[in-house]
Amino acid sequence: MKQLLYLKDEQLKEFIEKIFIGYRETFMDAKKILDNYSIGIAHHKVMHLISIYDGITITTLLKKLKITKQSLNRVLKELIKLDAIKFKKDVKDTRVKHVYLSEKGKKIYNEIFSIQKKRIYKAFLNSSSKEVLYFENVLKRIINE
Repeated sequence: MKQLLYLKDEQLKEFIEKIFIGYRETFMDAKKILDNYSIGIAHHKVMHLISIYDGITITTLLKKLKITKQSLNRVLKELIKLDAIKFKKDVKDTRVKHVYLSEKGKKIYNEIFSIQKKRIYKAFLNSSSKEVLYFENVLKRIINE
């Protein structure tokens, strides 16, 4: 562990490259499915968040994605056109919209998740439980700084 305290720039660059390549490979798996529906990674990110936070609001989506309202609107319009999402107004405040995956949206998302799950599951299966926990902890620290 002492070696970690003295990481050199080259070692950090290698870790960054591995994060990049891991992201690229995981999303290239998804790209095959996305292409079938003529949508991209931005659509997948939105669908992923909606699948986790069923009924998420537009405001929360914007905060989680860290994108502009204009960018999100473009993606949402395309997902509406594809019949992948649906909206419901908030009961208390009708200005607030909640976003849900439609049945078609769930089908598309599950196709994508299924192929990504194989890669992640295989990596976890070939790792010790300690490695999985340490990996998760390191990822959390990268995300939360």
